[in-house]
Amino acid sequence: MDYQKIQLLQLTQKNEFSRVHIPLPSSKSESNRALVIDALTEGKNTLKNLAEARDTQTMIRLLRTNPAVFDVLDAGTTMRFLTALAAVTNQQKVMTGTPRMCERPIGILVDALRSLGAEIHYLGAEGYPPLAVQGLTEQLTNQIRIRGDVSSQYISALLMIAPVLPQGLELELEGKVGSRTYIEMTLELMAQFGIVYSWEENTIKISPQTYQSTQFTVESDWSGASYWFSLLACADEGSFFLEGLKSQSLQGDAAIVEIMSHLGIRSSFQEGGLLLEKQAVSGLKDWDFTHCPDLAQTVAVTCAILGQNTVFTGLESLRIKETDRIYALQQELAKFNAELREIAANTFQVIPSVTMPRIVQIYTYEDHRMAMAFMPLVTKTKVQIEDPEVVNKSYPSFWKQVALTGIHQESYSPGIL
Repeated sequence: MDYQKIQLLQLTQKNEFSRVHIPLPSSKSESNRALVIDALTEGKNTLKNLAEARDTQTMIRLLRTNPAVFDVLDAGTTMRFLTALAAVTNQQKVMTGTPRMCERPIGILVDALRSLGAEIHYLGAEGYPPLAVQGLTEQLTNQIRIRGDVSSQYISALLMIAPVLPQGLELELEGKVGSRTYIEMTLELMAQFGIVYSWEENTIKISPQTYQSTQFTVESDWSGASYWFSLLACADEGSFFLEGLKSQSLQGDAAIVEIMSHLGIRSSFQEGGLLLEKQAVSGLKDWDFTHCPDLAQTVAVTCAILGQNTVFTGLESLRIKETDRIYALQQELAKFNAELREIAANTFQVIPSVTMPRIVQIYTYEDHRMAMAFMPLVTKTKVQIEDPEVVNKSYPSFWKQVALTGIHQESYSPGIL
């Protein structure tokens, strides 16, 4: 394994955290959608509290400088959203990214854009970046069918460009719809910028119309909040105050409140955020992650630590994320004698750890969520996190905020210990 840095985590105090305030980052998901909408209204909006995440900063930079080559690095959302944006605004762009980004499929979105009238060519393997967008000069149809079970980002990309299409769009979602809450987030954000839509059964209709300029403030990130739920759940006692979360949220990952209520966390909204308090574990028998797949890693690690034999479904999209997250979870859970076992097609069971090694080294697979999801292991043993800076993709301040809890961190190069 080729990496340059390891972060050693260990507790230097009792396994408890006393009313620690966590200044959560802004939502990457909300920020990226707001930026695309802003581009479609020619930047006439006032956007506040945009995310510090590398994905969002990459999108800001590309939209501001408008280069001929959109190199999105490892940002899947940026790749998909900007491909649709370039097409509908009739731009000629080369879309590319990191080697892993060029292994993540985009064929479903490209096929949909082509059917609308966009000219797009693959520059490498069919169905994958890099690709050349040549624009969309004439809309050929306003009716598209697209699978609903692969990536909601394809659907969101099409929805955001729908109002500026000359004929609008009728989008039929085929089969099971995954990550529905992300689609709802997209539509509700569009509504805040003046767009009217309808969603009946599996068909979303958006007529030609104009985005209205407005002021929009991005909420704190519920995905980022999940790691603090997990840390407290795995501790003996304590409380956290998570700043900037709202009871009425556009983000599907707010489901972490319900999930963690079964794993020992009582949540209460107060002025300025959310108070988390430790309580008894009632038990989590099963959970369907179809609409909140980004929580799966966090919850899997939490269940493995807390001794919960929990059944997971709705993990289909995890194999096409920053890494194959199912494989990655299986490999890293095994390092502290836990399992993510496939017990039926697309059904997995967490088999918790019964013995904990003296030290566990976690390989992150260039996946920010692997680093953060396994951090709570520090409540049970020493933890080495390979490539800790991978968190910059979504949560650059993560390790600084971990330090607020009193967890000792020591960085070193491989081979020193």
